[in-house]
Amino acid sequence: MKSYTFSEARQNFAAILEQARRDGAVRIQRRDGQRFVLMPEPAITSPLDISGIVPQQPVSRNDILQSIQEGREHYE
Repeated sequence: MKSYTFSEARQNFAAILEQARRDGAVRIQRRDGQRFVLMPEPAITSPLDISGIVPQQPVSRNDILQSIQEGREHYE
């Protein structure tokens, strides 16, 4: 993990953020000896964000309407 002084981090903040993204974390040390670790937060994705499917055969408008009608008949 790469370490930076507070002054270096302040002057090169964008580069420090990029370094943290690449390496997972960077350490920043203040003059009084306090140390901080800067880490990127993991990306949060929706559980509903799923990839679509590709049907083996093209699906027509009539196929969709027929499927809807069959579903309605099943629950009536």
